[in-house]
Amino acid sequence: MIYRKAKFTDIEEIYSLVNYYADEGLMLPRSRNALYESLRDMIVAVDEQGEIVGVGGLHITWESMGEIRSLAVDPDHSRQGIGREIVSTLIAEGKELGIHKVFTLTYQEVFFEKCGFKVISKEELPHKIWKECIDCPKFPNCNEVAMVYQGY
Repeated sequence: MIYRKAKFTDIEEIYSLVNYYADEGLMLPRSRNALYESLRDMIVAVDEQGEIVGVGGLHITWESMGEIRSLAVDPDHSRQGIGREIVSTLIAEGKELGIHKVFTLTYQEVFFEKCGFKVISKEELPHKIWKECIDCPKFPNCNEVAMVYQGY
């Protein structure tokens, strides 16, 4: 498995992967436009056939803070450590950038707990991070769980 920064040519595969889970109600949908705008944030996992089987992004949200978002692994490749490796890679990238707090808003609480995150109250996060929520179809009735990485 190769883990690398996402490229423009990856967008359609990323779009399909992320929105597969969004259609299942397991994560929020992302438009192609949103994916293009966040391309620099994302890494992908590429299998031996050159297919993208995983994706995740680290979005810088505020002073020394980053959010792990759009984490998805192809169902045929789940439970192989791909998601954990993506999270680990994004956390390492955050450390290199000087990020001191990594958080996520998720429906996958158990997975993120296994990656070293703990549940926090959404009120513990700065209001600045909520600016993108206005465009969310679930706003203002968000039922995602806020979690923060404990490894720093």
